[in-house]
Amino acid sequence: MSVSTTPVICYYNGQMLRTKTDVTYEGRKAVIAPMDISVECTFDELIDMIYSRTSIDKRRFKLLLNCKYPLRSGNRFQPIPIWDDSSVRRMLNMVNTTTIEEIELFIEVVRVNAQLNQSVGGHADLFVSNNYNVAQYKYGCGPSCDAVPEIGPNGDDEGHADEEADYEVDEDVDDECNEDADVEVDEHVSSFQNFNQLLENEQGIYVSAQAPSCDVSNHPDDETLDDSSPVNYHLPPTPKFEHVENLDNAIASCWTPWVRHTTGYSIGEFVIGQVFNSKSNLQDAAKIYSIKAHQEFIVVASSKKLLVLRCKKAKECHCPWKLRAMVVKDTSLFVINKYTGPHTCVNPCLNRDHHQLDANLVVTHIQVLLKAQFTLTTAAIQASVMEKWGYQISYKKALDGKHKAIRQLFGDFSQSYTELPRLFLAIEQSNPGCVVVWKTCEINMLNTEVFQRVFWSFKPSIEGFEHCCPIMSVDGTHLYRKYKGKLLIAMGCDGNNQLFPLAFAITEGENTDSWGWFLACIRNRVTQRTSICVIFDRHPGIMAAMSDPHLGWAAPSAYHMICMRHLASNFMTRFKDKILKNLVCRAALATTERKFNKHMSTIGRINSEALEWLEAIPSQLWALSHDGGRRYGLMTTNISEVFNNVLKGARSLPVTALVQLTFFRLNDYFVARRELGANRLASVEQFTPYVDAQLQGCVLKAGSMEIVLYDHVKGVFHIKSRRGRTHRLNLHDKNCTCGKTLIYGFPCSHMIAACQHRCVDFRLFVEGYYTTRSYYDTWASLFHPIFNEDECSLYNGPTIVAPHSMQRLGSGRPISTRLHNEMDAREGITSITCELCKQLGHNRRSCKNRNKV
Repeated sequence: MSVSTTPVICYYNGQMLRTKTDVTYEGRKAVIAPMDISVECTFDELIDMIYSRTSIDKRRFKLLLNCKYPLRSGNRFQPIPIWDDSSVRRMLNMVNTTTIEEIELFIEVVRVNAQLNQSVGGHADLFVSNNYNVAQYKYGCGPSCDAVPEIGPNGDDEGHADEEADYEVDEDVDDECNEDADVEVDEHVSSFQNFNQLLENEQGIYVSAQAPSCDVSNHPDDETLDDSSPVNYHLPPTPKFEHVENLDNAIASCWTPWVRHTTGYSIGEFVIGQVFNSKSNLQDAAKIYSIKAHQEFIVVASSKKLLVLRCKKAKECHCPWKLRAMVVKDTSLFVINKYTGPHTCVNPCLNRDHHQLDANLVVTHIQVLLKAQFTLTTAAIQASVMEKWGYQISYKKALDGKHKAIRQLFGDFSQSYTELPRLFLAIEQSNPGCVVVWKTCEINMLNTEVFQRVFWSFKPSIEGFEHCCPIMSVDGTHLYRKYKGKLLIAMGCDGNNQLFPLAFAITEGENTDSWGWFLACIRNRVTQRTSICVIFDRHPGIMAAMSDPHLGWAAPSAYHMICMRHLASNFMTRFKDKILKNLVCRAALATTERKFNKHMSTIGRINSEALEWLEAIPSQLWALSHDGGRRYGLMTTNISEVFNNVLKGARSLPVTALVQLTFFRLNDYFVARRELGANRLASVEQFTPYVDAQLQGCVLKAGSMEIVLYDHVKGVFHIKSRRGRTHRLNLHDKNCTCGKTLIYGFPCSHMIAACQHRCVDFRLFVEGYYTTRSYYDTWASLFHPIFNEDECSLYNGPTIVAPHSMQRLGSGRPISTRLHNEMDAREGITSITCELCKQLGHNRRSCKNRNKV
């Protein structure tokens, strides 16, 4: 009978590094070795396999094995030592008990001459009292496998200050508080400390349990977060790179016995001797216990070494529930040394909210949800809390929890402006050729400047734009939350009629100066292509900047086109006539001057003032029939607005997270489209999917046309379609009276019919931007991973601070969507109907017959 195996990825020739949330293996000579290990493998067999696979000298070196284990509390990991047969079985069973598919095993090498007198598993007794055996725990190495939280300089837990409003001093606790606040443990404590110290001295990479930078707690307190600490810029902040799992277990560690030990309540009771990583972990566990039991507690005593909780109705109902926990000496672990439970009191009525269901607990609950969807709404948070715990929290509490979670996941809003230069430095050094342009204001502080603007464009975008159609769309969008400002975006269009992100900028607002600066950065640092068609929304700042001859965007270097969607909206706002608006759109989309003049005449007969308003705008700025084929059929700035919608959630994040999102989203865009281009090149496809579909439709139409040749030298033809429409075309000049060949850049059905009549390859009339080679070259450039803090050089520039003028001073939630106007009206949706008079166009509040009824 065959024995099943488990895939294991072994890492060696490097170092295991731990962060607050993850365990990684790094090293310039690190090697990855995949192995398939039998589920019946013993520890000795595993060691022999590793020696054989890695070719490590067994006589000179010992192996220390650590397995990367996923915690239930969010997207966090910790190392678990592998040192006996039971720990090997536990490791190999992880693929069945967790969501991981491959086990990561970190191997570290220690010379044989290191005298490790203490057993690796000998430190387990530290975590349990004398009344509890290690066998009670799920894992053979004991609860010590869990993360060790941050310890202060004096060996104290730097947990967050208690936020409970009901804080009382119990007379019964006076004697308890006078006791020694440290829990004495047996002789195994020194063994545990000596073991860690010996490993630290031998390898230099293990963190001592007494070190002040040892915070790998599952749930760091909100108050202890160091906003000034550098962000891991090489890690993507977007949900697609996060693995969301085990949403229902946000607090309890996987080894805590009270989860499985039930006395009185099915949800489980606390037990004496139970150990928690930190004071904050114990507080969160007590909160969840109280919420599930529908009871409340008050804080009787709280310090860095002591926590005493008591039932809120102890005096009224004589409820005996009480919990006392103290810190373990020389650690930040908290152990329960006194406990009386369960509750014997009852609630007089049902409550909609719970006192222990505070914003910090909401943060713990929604962190994983925010990683999966950082556009999570406050109402969705309320609904999620209601579904999990059965309580309806207030909107303010949910919003407060969301803001705290965003700060923990993405950093502080004010501090992000200070971190922004370091992020761009890491991007520039890891991706040479990227362009970053700053504009700051000096103040009366040494080496400190106030942020005003920043422009950035990535090297793959700069190189790829040379192969795109000569079109650029520019637009701006709001930034939300703590600071105001505008995100300016420039987008191109590739040969597959898809958007191409080109450049970005964060400015103080949209005005002539900011738009001129943005466009000047594009012209000077990104592209010097001429005859570019620039589509914009008639913003006065853009129009003034485009008209400035010194910025390089005047004709013939560039041609200005108006977004037809904005023009139609302005027309509708002015004349409020939907029929006229539709006629304006038809005139703009007409491919021949004859059709254009026909629609304009109709508009003039209906409203002469509307015709005068349109004629005041040059036709070449908004009509396809007059633009000379420079638009390639693009009538709006939708390519910019589509990307604005992609960034909508990120615009509510700190600026560093916004910049990171543009980097990782663009890399994702490039990878997907580069793969598509490579596949089409391999399959010898000549054109992009968009043009292929258009040409196939034109070929079908060409088969039913009547063709008359007039000049075989110049290729002059007279074409009659199936509907009786006639067109003249000239193959030599690539011109057809339908205008579509000039407008779109590929042959129309009439030209294809003429080419087939004369056995001419019509693919010669397709512009080079639409070829598969050009499409692949557009997305061929590569992004490179952002350097982490150790790989990039130090930033020596001035300290950038957030501008006070851009800070929102108003209280409450800022509006997170733009003001809707006529453009946001959905076609085909009927008007509202009054419930009173049953008429369209108003509701019952504004009904004139309201008083009569």
